[in-house]
Parts: sequence; C-alpha cells; structure tokens
Amino acid sequence: MKHVEFMARALELARYGAGHTSPNPMVGAVIVKHNRIIGEGYHPRFGQKHAEVMAIEQAHEAVEGAEMYCNLEPCSHTIPGKKTPPCTERLVREKIRKLYLSTLDPNPYVNGNGVAAIRAAGIEVETGLLAQEALELNEAYFKFIQTRLPFVNLKMALTLDGRIAAAGGDSRWISDEAARERVHRLRHEYDAVLIGANTLRIDNPRLTVRPLDQPIPAARQPWRIILAGNGDLPLHSEVFRDQFREKTLVFTAARNDNHRPAVPGNADVRVIPLKSNAGGRPDILAALKYSGEMGISSVLVEGGSRIFTEFISRGLFDKITAFIAPLILGRGIEAVGDLGIERMSGAIRLQRSEIETINDQVLLRGYRNIKETFGSLTESVACLQESSKSWAELALSNR
Repeated sequence: MKHVEFMARALELARYGAGHTSPNPMVGAVIVKHNRIIGEGYHPRFGQKHAEVMAIEQAHEAVEGAEMYCNLEPCSHTIPGKKTPPCTERLVREKIRKLYLSTLDPNPYVNGNGVAAIRAAGIEVETGLLAQEALELNEAYFKFIQTRLPFVNLKMALTLDGRIAAAGGDSRWISDEAARERVHRLRHEYDAVLIGANTLRIDNPRLTVRPLDQPIPAARQPWRIILAGNGDLPLHSEVFRDQFREKTLVFTAARNDNHRPAVPGNADVRVIPLKSNAGGRPDILAALKYSGEMGISSVLVEGGSRIFTEFISRGLFDKITAFIAPLILGRGIEAVGDLGIERMSGAIRLQRSEIETINDQVLLRGYRNIKETFGSLTESVACLQESSKSWAELALSNR
C-alpha cells in the first residue's frame, strides 16, 4: 500500500490550481483500485468542476469499490450562488468504497458535514493523511474562511545586513532575475499586493504578474493596494494609468480637518477613507477588514520599511518570505524598524521556517504563529500527529 504516495500525488495535482481557484481552496483527488491509480483530478479554477468529480469522470475504468485520496473534505451543501453540485452525492452514487482525507473543511457549510454524509452512506473515511502539508497548501483559504481576514505574507528582498534599499532609496536590484521570477509566481497566487505610499513614490512599481508560461488575464491580476499617508500621491504612477487600474485600491486616512492629500480622480481607481492610526495614516487592521469584506483572501505585502514594521509590531502578518542576497550595504534603509525589543529573549522567532537557495541567494519562509493562522484546525492536526507518524511508518514498511 502506498497511502502517503497517493495523497502526495493529490496534493501535487491540487497545486495546478494555484492562482486560479480563489476564493475556493486548491484540491486534488486520486482514485485507486487494486493499488493502482485509475483516475486523477484537480479543481482548475473557481466555478469549474471540483477535483473529486473530475477524477471520477477521467477514470479509465469503473470506480465502484475504489478508494479516493483527497486533500480536503468534499462539499455536501447546496446554497444560492454555489456553482457546483455537492461532491458527496457523486461519491455515494459512484459507490466509492473508502475515502482518505488530509483535513476537514472549516467552511461552516461543510465542517464535518461532508464526512458525516459519506459515512452515513456506508463509505469508510479516514482523515489526517499529510494533514500539515495540506494545511500549508491552502494557508490563505484556511485563515480567511475562519476569520474573514486575509492571509498576510510579508515579502522582502534584503541584503545580508538587512537593508531593503541603499541610503538614497535605490533597490534595483537586490535580488537577481531568477528570484524576481519567483516573486511573479508568488504574486500570481495572491489576491492582492500591498505597498506604502513611499514605495509608490520611489519605485513606481506596476505590481502586476508578468507572463509566466502564458499571459495572465486581467481577472487574475492581483488587486494593487496602496496605503496612503498624509502626502500627495504621484498621480502619474503606473498603478493609476495602466490597463489594470480598475484593480487599484487606495486607502487614505479619514481626517477631521480639511486637508486631503492628492489622490487619483480616475473613476476606475477606488479611493477608500479609513480610520487613522496615531501617525495619521490609514489603520492597517481596518484596511485588512475592508479587503476581507471585498472577498480578498490573501495579501502579499511588498514594503516598504514602515509598512513592514507596522505589520510586525501589531502582529498582523501570518508569514514572511525573505529573499536574502549576498550583498552588504552598511548604510541604507532597514527592512524592519524599531520594535521596542531590548533582549534576545523577546525576539520574534518564525515557526516552521524553511530555507531554499536560488542561485547565490537564500529564500527563507516561516510563519508568525501557526495556531493563530490556522485556528481550530491546528488542534486537529496536533491530534493527528501520531496518525501521521503511523502513515509514514506504514509507507516505509511497504517500500
């Protein structure tokens, strides 16, 4: 038996939907009969067939009596606006014998109801197979569906001595072309990219996903979010003038006086006043809440230093993705400002951190707080640790 390998394949299939399924999760499914894969599927994009149905329809032999491996609990509900029928009904109708799952779906319309419906029909269900990997795959979905706040990833490119730009503001280029291509792939997986007004003034970035293997349609370009301060914004900026300007969102601070910084008058650009923080800038928690109400489930924060510092000091980020180049500047703009931490014991240590090399650079990723990001699912996964070990031991014993 190759339970771990089959679920790993389901997770691999699920990743094909990256950048296309939001606000839905990425899901893959594998159908196995007599220890052979007979059908595979994944959820290709929002509104299209779910992975379980695709796997059934693409199977090259009858699926009755087969086992299915799926990284997420099948949907079991029908509500106004839902674009696909319940997957549980199809699994029951096709007489799947056993279902292996990584995690339950915390969507309140599902949340155990799918498993209950399948078990009620006499189908065996086992959960917890590669649960941690499945959580991290759909990190944005799991955070958003439980809190209605976007998953926040702070993406930074910095030198070995922690600078994101030279003293004069020049930051092109700290990372090389391969790392920048990775950034475009990362943007493709997020609903929005956020920067501060200073970054807009200095870099005039487009914040778009440039073609990877194929052109990216406007519908899948991320929202461009600008956190404006007290100063005027450069109205000639690319984000206010290009063909994707209708996906630009400017948050300004609501003020009691008559001062209003210059903002785009273009009707295609949304300008939203929010309550201000102590510095007179728009409150980032209010910005996240507004974004969540718009259905934005994930935000990639690309700077600058003041923005990074505020997200970190307030604990409003879920993950950091840092591209570290073998460069030393000495003087320059620091990635993160003063956090008021005076002893090493108070330092913020990322959880489940991992590193990867890209040419001569190091890519470091890690979570701020696993439990806060994944909510109730964290306890479920913790309870399944022994189960996961058992799966791994079973896989090794059957090699």
